[in-house]
Amino acid sequence: MRAESEAEALRSIFMQRVEAWLAGDLDAYMDCWFDDLVIELPTGRSVGKERYRRLVKAGFAWAEPVSFDVHHIAFEEREGGSDAGDIVLADWTIRSRRREDGVVIGWRGLSVCEIHDRHITWWREHHLEPPAPISDTLG
Repeated sequence: MRAESEAEALRSIFMQRVEAWLAGDLDAYMDCWFDDLVIELPTGRSVGKERYRRLVKAGFAWAEPVSFDVHHIAFEEREGGSDAGDIVLADWTIRSRRREDGVVIGWRGLSVCEIHDRHITWWREHHLEPPAPISDTLG
């Protein structure tokens, strides 16, 4: 069983990413990732920090972050010494307000990622509910 301080450190790193996304802070968000990151989304696979940065920048231009609710989060310590990162699994719901018309888009998903040396090395995301309008009056 993982010591609470280690789990809290992983939670802190994961939540740093969430907070940067909610703030729309592209630089702080990208600071959470390794340069040679690999990310797998329902829309495809992206390799490398600069390529992913362009994707995130386009996302922030498309919609303003509204909420990022983490419903469940779990951690797994991997064996392998200093070359193996720890795994974080999360269940979450995200909402963003589309800039062109103010409509709130929401989706629910699951993610698994590896955190090594306080950075995310890879990320895999699955959507339980695809992004869809929630309400045009949500505040």
